Amino acid sequence: MKIDILSLFPEMFTGVVSSSMIGKAVEKELLDIKVTNFRDFTTDRQNHVDDYPYGGGAGMLLQAQPIFAALDHVKEQRGDLGRVILLDPAGRKFDQQAAEELAQESQLTFICGHYEGYDERIKQRVTDEFSVGDFVLTGGELGAMVMMDATVRLLPDVLGNSASAPGDSFSSGLLEYPQYTRPADFQGLTVPDVLLSGNHQKIAEWRHRQAFLKTCQRRPDLLADKTLSKEEQVWLRQFKQKKD
Repeated sequence: MKIDILSLFPEMFTGVVSSSMIGKAVEKELLDIKVTNFRDFTTDRQNHVDDYPYGGGAGMLLQAQPIFAALDHVKEQRGDLGRVILLDPAGRKFDQQAAEELAQESQLTFICGHYEGYDERIKQRVTDEFSVGDFVLTGGELGAMVMMDATVRLLPDVLGNSASAPGDSFSSGLLEYPQYTRPADFQGLTVPDVLLSGNHQKIAEWRHRQAFLKTCQRRPDLLADKTLSKEEQVWLRQFKQKKD
């Protein structure tokens, strides 16, 4: 996968693209990341990339010209831009489904904004607008990092264990089940017997039930659009009875 990032602060990505899972993906040549400072493409003598909004108002807006020029440069260098993603509070909420969707792409381009917002005309070059949550960040860089991490880990051969990603929270529509490691007894706190039984069918059933009940307790909203199995319907009734 190719990922291009347009940012006024490319140094923010130095550690991200060279560390942990993303860094390993780059080393394996599964991932090619380039960061472009769109300030380099402004025609303003003072290298400004922002200006006051027409009609008045607080703050400054990113101008269309540097963004357009930077996108043209990336397209010339890369041959394509792929899906062009704008980090914007009004965008689609980024979630696991979106990460799985983006992981199917061969190329992504992120535009990271700053200041009060964008000249609306920038969106003429955008294919997707995403928000990572209902809160305000100083710029789009951190949001782009979050999206990259969630997406890249789903690429084939990026994770050491191919079973890790499908078992993650949200991938199955449920939160992840509780997990334990050695020792089996730590200060009187013991591992559930079923996990020590060696019975893989029983273990799978226990994990499924625990994941479902955890979701009922902490994120019931995740079940709103989920088609429940007969087993899950029984668990849900039991959960509600116990809760009442």
